[in-house]
Amino acid sequence: MDYRTRMRNLREDNDLTQKEAGKIINKSQQGYSHIEDGRAELKIADLITLCQFYNVTADYFIGLSEDKK
Repeated sequence: MDYRTRMRNLREDNDLTQKEAGKIINKSQQGYSHIEDGRAELKIADLITLCQFYNVTADYFIGLSEDKK
């Protein structure tokens, strides 16, 4: 599973819209959408912020592990 799919799944599992998730990493809904859709790359600082918010490891987020912790 690639990180974009995991990113979308985590957002949906937490009942967040793209706009709400975008606020977490200081992006607009469109900016966040571009990351999920593959038109933009996720910055490392944003990856760290999202991992902290969702309480998951970076390995889980980017698809290297199935273990969230």
